[in-house]
Amino acid sequence: MSTLHTEEMTLNMGPQHPSTHGVLRFVVRADGEVMREAIPDVGYLHRSIEKIAEKVGYHGFMPYTDRVDYVCAMFTNQGWGMACEKLAGIEVPHRGEYCRVIAAEFNRIASHLLSVGAMAMDIGAVTPFTHAIREREMINDLIEELCGARLTFNYMRIGGVAWDLPPGWREKALAYLDHFDPILEEYNALISWNKIYVERLANVGVITPVEAINYNLVGPNLRACGIKWDIRKDIPYSVYPEFEFDVPVGDGHWGKLGDSMDRYVVRIREMAESSKILRQALQKIPGGPVLAKVARNFKPPKGECQIRLESGRGDMGWYVVSDGTGYPWRVHVRTGSFAAMGIIQKLSAGLMIADLVTLIASLDVIAPEIDR
Repeated sequence: MSTLHTEEMTLNMGPQHPSTHGVLRFVVRADGEVMREAIPDVGYLHRSIEKIAEKVGYHGFMPYTDRVDYVCAMFTNQGWGMACEKLAGIEVPHRGEYCRVIAAEFNRIASHLLSVGAMAMDIGAVTPFTHAIREREMINDLIEELCGARLTFNYMRIGGVAWDLPPGWREKALAYLDHFDPILEEYNALISWNKIYVERLANVGVITPVEAINYNLVGPNLRACGIKWDIRKDIPYSVYPEFEFDVPVGDGHWGKLGDSMDRYVVRIREMAESSKILRQALQKIPGGPVLAKVARNFKPPKGECQIRLESGRGDMGWYVVSDGTGYPWRVHVRTGSFAAMGIIQKLSAGLMIADLVTLIASLDVIAPEIDR
């Protein structure tokens, strides 16, 4: 009898691969269609964003924060504002906090829409992407009225937000939510419970709760493993304690707990919870100013601070050191995508090459959060 000998191949996947979106690269070691491992090769979008913060000053860095996560820029705006406010002991007006939450939760829905829509398209279902991107464009219409931008928003400021809600905007936003909630169910009927789609996601890229903690996963990737941890609930900030909402977690309904399907479904359910928060915020938004008085030449006292918030990709941390001048001495951002990228090499072993696309999409990694 002859023994079958196979030759291991080293393949390059990305950054030109359509499902890596031009900024991610993986070196894949494969035996036929089965991967031995997929090694992330990062750095294609590195721009020294944290060093830029140290050169342009506190107010000057706010427009740059959008580039930390260009899909969910409101949270990066808010994180920088919260860090500066903590350093200087600034209190944001109550209405300003409501405006922040409204802008951020709309951005969370827009981010998740892009995530679930692109995930379906990467796997091969193009139509759902057009439905998701249509809803995202409607949200961008609302956000454009707020700040004039549709991607890198730059709406927030140290001490609050740049502008109040425009006249009639609140009614438009509530009308959109009335439209969105049934559309989300329509999207589920179109793709979420589709037999082929479920079989492509279930039992693929399973992450156990212990692995999720050991690899420091956050956000939907952590909650999909059954761990109920959300900064908005567990380390409350802004005005989130004033709202009633649930924290969706994975339950392994379609396969094993913590698989790609759980990560997908958690994001679908989070959009519905964001809609709940938005309805409450829009209905009981208080009066008053939206921006505290902050010196143009902002110089917080010497010291350091670290703040955390729940961004579209989970627990985002900002660490800032002030030396008492108008320029921060050190800035560091902790992002969810960086940690998520670290577990791909482990999860890829034994998967089919086609399932690497599923795995990457289910973790919702964003290149600027990885490279910075």
